[in-house]
Amino acid sequence: MGLRNFLDSLIRRKKEQPESEALLRSFRLQYMHFKDLLLSNAELGTIMAEIDEKLRGSNLFSMSEIRALATRSVFHTMRMVTALNAISGNRYAVLPEMVEHINSRITGILDSKPQPAIRDYTFTMDAVDKDLVDVVGGKCANLGEMRNRASIPTPPGFAITTAAYEAFLNSKGLRDEILKLLREARPDAPASVVSVSEAIYRTIDGVAVPDDVMQALLQAWDSTFDDPAGTRAALRSSAISEDGILSFSGQYRTILGVRRDSLESAFREVLASLFSPRAITYRIHHGVSFEQCAMGMACIRMVDAAASGIVFSRHPVNPLSDEMVLNAVWGLGAYAVDGIIEPDTWQIKPGDPPSITLRNIADKPVRLVSDASGKHEESVPDHLRRAPCLEPHHVFELADIAARLEAHYHHPQDIEWALDADGRILILQSRPMRLAHAHHGGLATQAIEGAQLILEGAEIACSGIGTGPAVLAEGLTDLADFPEGGILVAPHSLPNYVLVMNRAQAIVTEAGSITGHMASLAREFNVPTLLNAKGAVSLIAAGGRITVDAITGRVYAGEVPELMAFKSSRSVRVADTPVHAVLRQVADQIIPLHLLDPKSPVFKPDSCTTLHDVMRFVHELCYTEMFRISDRASDAGSVSCQLKAKLPIDLHLIDLGGGLKDVDGPYVYPDQITSEPLAALLSGMLRPDVHVRGPRPVDVGGFLSVMSQHMLEPPTVQAQRFGERSYGIISDKYLNFSSRVGYHYSVVDAYCGETVSKNYITFQFKGGAADEIRRERRVRCIALILDRLGFATEVRGDMTQAKFQKYSLTETAERLDQLGRLLIVTRQMDMLMTSENAVKVMADNFMSGVYH
Repeated sequence: MGLRNFLDSLIRRKKEQPESEALLRSFRLQYMHFKDLLLSNAELGTIMAEIDEKLRGSNLFSMSEIRALATRSVFHTMRMVTALNAISGNRYAVLPEMVEHINSRITGILDSKPQPAIRDYTFTMDAVDKDLVDVVGGKCANLGEMRNRASIPTPPGFAITTAAYEAFLNSKGLRDEILKLLREARPDAPASVVSVSEAIYRTIDGVAVPDDVMQALLQAWDSTFDDPAGTRAALRSSAISEDGILSFSGQYRTILGVRRDSLESAFREVLASLFSPRAITYRIHHGVSFEQCAMGMACIRMVDAAASGIVFSRHPVNPLSDEMVLNAVWGLGAYAVDGIIEPDTWQIKPGDPPSITLRNIADKPVRLVSDASGKHEESVPDHLRRAPCLEPHHVFELADIAARLEAHYHHPQDIEWALDADGRILILQSRPMRLAHAHHGGLATQAIEGAQLILEGAEIACSGIGTGPAVLAEGLTDLADFPEGGILVAPHSLPNYVLVMNRAQAIVTEAGSITGHMASLAREFNVPTLLNAKGAVSLIAAGGRITVDAITGRVYAGEVPELMAFKSSRSVRVADTPVHAVLRQVADQIIPLHLLDPKSPVFKPDSCTTLHDVMRFVHELCYTEMFRISDRASDAGSVSCQLKAKLPIDLHLIDLGGGLKDVDGPYVYPDQITSEPLAALLSGMLRPDVHVRGPRPVDVGGFLSVMSQHMLEPPTVQAQRFGERSYGIISDKYLNFSSRVGYHYSVVDAYCGETVSKNYITFQFKGGAADEIRRERRVRCIALILDRLGFATEVRGDMTQAKFQKYSLTETAERLDQLGRLLIVTRQMDMLMTSENAVKVMADNFMSGVYH
């Protein structure tokens, strides 16, 4: 090389280096957008599930909660849209406009309900019921509801409205100061939350309650209690959202032993508990902003409790049991609620008459009391330590109250009670029970004795009981004559099954995800649904009558009488309150899914009429755009390296940091890879036994299917053939691997490190050159293999998706190794899918280590 050429090469390298660095920075930014998109997709699915749960109408909730859910839904949808346009060069510019249209409809619905404009600072408890939940908060609304509509004995008292809270915050610039301080709270830095909380407490403590508010509080006190000067009261928090879906259990304060002259300081203390460190953190993690909060309060006369405790209207661990559970301790109930001492326990079986099925009297050495000297602990006299806190008639009276409250609220209740010195039972609080729910993996209960069990261990997407004839469906053609009251049984969960959800008694699929589209639709239609019911298609006979138990995840032959008591009406029960009606209208703009088929001509941005439509469209298109990004980056060889290995793909690697070592030139070799997930994936892909030696046996019919499909395709369809380049975006612990061969692609996104909670693998496979039947068989075979490897899987048409998350580095690496083998083995597999039997045979062979 001459001197001039040598100098020219140096100049070119110096010029290329900053250009390469700029391109790599741009690429990293685009990949950050892609990860944001995936995170918001997952969060939006969770929000939709929250809305579905609220629509059941079993629990009190306020307008502020609806606003918070709507705001979060729009935020995450727009974040997905923004990310998609960022990585596509604004290819879908109409999508933000569609989201804005949907948002404007949601805003119109929310604004059509006037915000509570209550000027009164107090209400008598006689005037309070659940319709005032936005004014007095959940706890106080429940107290009034029990007293006035359910005729349940409660202590006398009065309600303090959110108007008093607003008046206090609007004085002396308090609201603005709190907002300023809250901006410094970071959920990932607990010390900052504590510091902010302490600063807010000091600020609140330095501000007097406005004169007109205190005058109203004292007037209510004097008119409510017979002996205003001698009365001791409990001032209980009753925040907006409290005792609803988000319970805020234990987050806010209750002040005991409040007297007339200490009411102002107690008011400030309860209000300040809205800004305790745990309350701030709780709201941050649940997406509830300060602007959406308000604090009502219930001021009720103190009960000089001889005994107190809790009664559950249903068994808190086993909802299949109809027995109630009652706990009691001497003195105040805090020691029972907080588990300080072992309480007395009774189990009561409802009936006429009811009966006590279990009675366990504990040793209760101490009790908590509140008297003129304040709240304190004292020893229990020896003769009472092992004596029952309640007489049998008290037990049955509490059981009767619990049954009445469950019937009133149409939901099992968690009830706090107290027994006063005169032997009268008073109810202090009632809220919806958090049952051991079937959505969390089923209950530890035995199968129904004497019933013929077909399968168990399935996951619950929508709980309930369904019975009817089984209808086996492999595709949409099997749904044409779906009978009213049938039970759909299928290999995979498909959103297209929405076509029969209004007719189905239940749905059972062998695979699927509880956060998938079909699961969301099933909850919207309130269809009892089981997913990942292993072997359902082969074990359940077509036309045979079965019972689906979507409470414990089981399926039985025939009708099981013991479960019919738990079979509820298919119609969604929406409580008769304005706030539920508003939620239904808002949900109609968020949850329904109309874009079901990506091949349909209406699957386009301007067809999106709900946020779910936008979510589905963006998720469908994001992988196509990911290919385009990587093509642009790998075309610029200065920021990518080509892997030299014995692989049937042209793989280009882009290292975001720590994924490669000793790189010097355009090529890298397997021993230079330091990325944990890529090294694990390649260990499977490079195994000699997964590669075919010599000509691969190809079924003639399958080969002709591929050729005829290709020749019959119009030019516009042939244009969908993918390029041959594959790529990996890597770091030391991260991998995004995308492989394209002909008409199919596969995407692996993984994190593999020492922190178990961060580890995950997501996988997507789509397409093929054969006819639709063979393509669908291939993805079902892939899903079956991954399902056996412990992945959660979902199949839609000729696409399969799978997820494996929160396992150790070793287990995650092992699954990546298996996934690498599968990527090699599945090439041209669609040509071999000549029958349904081939799906299972190839899956069995793979799991046995027979790859060809």
